[in-house]
Amino acid sequence: MIASNEMVNENKSSTDCNVLGGKLGVCSMNPLTGFYRNGCCSTGPEDAGSHTVCIVVTDEFLAFSKAQGNDLSTPRADWGFGGLKEGDRWCLCAMRWLEALIAGAAPNVVLGSTHIRALEIIELSTLEEFAADA
Repeated sequence: MIASNEMVNENKSSTDCNVLGGKLGVCSMNPLTGFYRNGCCSTGPEDAGSHTVCIVVTDEFLAFSKAQGNDLSTPRADWGFGGLKEGDRWCLCAMRWLEALIAGAAPNVVLGSTHIRALEIIELSTLEEFAADA
């Protein structure tokens, strides 16, 4: 079993570090998250959406996401997806997190599990304001 503060070795690259400059931590193994479904917010050239922000899901965010056309709360057995609920951790697209911020529905983030590439879209000071692990 992987501890929440350990690295996941699958699909990682030399740039898999978090926004604080340390090793990228696991975001969630249950539900299993990440673009590569390895539990981390690892990213690569295939990840056009930049699934790099590890969030702590809130009901407010789930409602926002559903209104944007991305229903993350409804289970989809055909995708092996059980649906998210408040308190779950999930790798979110950086741009979607920024949209949620503008709409007043941004969830907290786990800085140690948020990939450094999120900083291409969101300033560190903004992420730090929403740090769940501060």
